[in-house]
Amino acid sequence: MAIAHDYLTQRGGAERVVLSLSRAFPDAPIYTLLYEPDQTYDEFRGKTIITSPVNRVAALRTDHRSALPVLPFAASRMRIDADVVVVSSSGWAHGFDTTGYRLVYCYSPARWLYQTDVYLGESSSAIKRLAIRMLGPALRRWDRAAALGCDRYLAISSAVRDRIAATYGLDSTVVSAPVIPPPAPSGTADAPAGVPVRPYHLCISRLLAYKNVDAVIDAFRGTDEHLVVVGRGPEADRLRATAPDNVTMLCDLTDAEMGWLYEHCTAVIAASYEDYGLTPLEGGMRGKPCAVLRWGGFLDTIAEGVNGVFFDAPDPMSIRAAVAEIATRDWDAEQIKAHVAHFGEETFIKEIRNLVSEAVVTRGAERT
Repeated sequence: MAIAHDYLTQRGGAERVVLSLSRAFPDAPIYTLLYEPDQTYDEFRGKTIITSPVNRVAALRTDHRSALPVLPFAASRMRIDADVVVVSSSGWAHGFDTTGYRLVYCYSPARWLYQTDVYLGESSSAIKRLAIRMLGPALRRWDRAAALGCDRYLAISSAVRDRIAATYGLDSTVVSAPVIPPPAPSGTADAPAGVPVRPYHLCISRLLAYKNVDAVIDAFRGTDEHLVVVGRGPEADRLRATAPDNVTMLCDLTDAEMGWLYEHCTAVIAASYEDYGLTPLEGGMRGKPCAVLRWGGFLDTIAEGVNGVFFDAPDPMSIRAAVAEIATRDWDAEQIKAHVAHFGEETFIKEIRNLVSEAVVTRGAERT
């Protein structure tokens, strides 16, 4: 057994999935292009991590987007000698050279190749757009060839299943990503610095254009409600410069601090074009409702009126209306927790182990 992932250089939902895969197969080494221990989850320090040669370049470990021109070559030269490889990928690891059965857990076909305008947003530099336009045709050829060389695809949501079919012409099986309960706060000591005592709504997101965090911030502009935004990314400086006084922006929090924020927030807000969307479910583990965009993965996990409400467009007025609707409803915290429990890690690990067992049988039959 082996596990493959694009790069371990950040703390996000995909990296949490890799940790769950590692708990399912604790002896499996993890192959990845880039690994920066200080920027991702500490649990990886106890794992066997095998990286590509580009990992020697420190600048690429801290900014994986700048490595784009060399990553196809690096991915093609990653060789994994294992009977079964569980591949966690949104763009690169499905192209690793493997000797065994490749079972791909796909978060989405690469956004920068097939949803470029959504991925970059209006604020992206002309240089970045030009680079993707020039590299795009060759990268799409490489990407499709890599996908067609895999044995089976799993999709994180029904929206991604449909996108895999449209992009690659491949069938896939939906396996919902695991939701890990945020740590229970031990007390006020876990409260992040700068968080107001007053009630607040919570938005946790990478600060990328397609996450629409700017629209969430604008929804709270000029209101008496408070918003806490947690995340880092290319949009961070612009958002901090324009955020109103009733918006607190944080980053690089500990798990305990994140648990404290979930425990004490009023609701979780997400306006991003998510292929799955973990943060509303993590809030649901604490019995918190959510307001989310009626799109993509949220359609699989949010039951309207049970654990959240939808808004139809990622614009400030629609978000503000959804936040107001949350306040008018009586939410049952235990009902929210029961709904979210269906997406727990135990269910995910059981499904993945069953799929790997099927792969082992298939691999054995091929050898026979």
